[in-house]
Amino acid sequence: MAEETVSITSMDTAAAVLGHLNENVNKLQRRYNVAVLCRGNDIRISGEDKDIVRAAAAVRGLCGLYEKGEDINDQSLEYIFSMVEEEQLEQALKLTEGGICVTSSGKVVKAKTIGQKKYVDLITQNTIIMGIGPAGTGKTYLAVAMAVKAFKNHEVNRIILTRPAVEAGEKLGFLPGDLQNKVDPYLRPLYDALFDMMGAENFARYMEKGVIEVAPLAYMRGRTLDDAFIILDEAQNTTREQIKMFLTRLGFNSKMVITGDITQIDLPDSKRSGLVDAMKILHGIEGIAVTRFTEKDVVRHKLVQEIIKAYEKNSRKE
Repeated sequence: MAEETVSITSMDTAAAVLGHLNENVNKLQRRYNVAVLCRGNDIRISGEDKDIVRAAAAVRGLCGLYEKGEDINDQSLEYIFSMVEEEQLEQALKLTEGGICVTSSGKVVKAKTIGQKKYVDLITQNTIIMGIGPAGTGKTYLAVAMAVKAFKNHEVNRIILTRPAVEAGEKLGFLPGDLQNKVDPYLRPLYDALFDMMGAENFARYMEKGVIEVAPLAYMRGRTLDDAFIILDEAQNTTREQIKMFLTRLGFNSKMVITGDITQIDLPDSKRSGLVDAMKILHGIEGIAVTRFTEKDVVRHKLVQEIIKAYEKNSRKE
């Protein structure tokens, strides 16, 4: 049986990597079928050669993550494990370098997975970007972060966020209040992301001035959107006509980000998703890019990854 020792430079890093009551060590042992012995800042790993190599790489990866200011939790632990197994650990650790913008609470917003980094890079490099993937992958949040960055850098003069008012079950007419009251629940995720990025006072001031606009998709008809960063969220619930209408609103010096999850289409059965069509029709046009997220890009609770995997497996069976 082979053996390797990984020395950790600081007690704080060692404590974070080992986890509460050696919780992370136990997960490491189960994952790679190795025995781990901790002595101060030294972690001694024994087992089969290939298992030791992976386990030692995971420990070093977790150290690198913590030393760059990232939390060690279930999600980051699982991600490091998967990156070790796909031999992409070095690439994954580079994600922690730099950031997109800083929230009102001082938190640096950055890509946390390789899929997210590709998405952010494509937004920088293209005029129209489609981010397709399951819930929890940061599609909307990162798009809003890029919009705030562009606005603060004076690359655009306004931010426009929109989504179709389509829901599973209820109809708008049954909801209380005027039109604005009816559509607000569907726009709430967009409000929340902007509120987080800019803070209450700035958000309210920019909304009042019309610099930030959050509106249902129907409000986009007949407009030309110049000098704007425009985000269409939940685009899987657009019809062919709606997404064509939206895309043709593009004006000079503007950028569009379209996000959606094509496994969660709430349109009536007779209606085909405009997002699905747009991905095919616009394929290969310069300046338009599509990126797909997977369950590995989920940055919510670990169970969200498992739920997505389970549904994908069930869909393949059906």
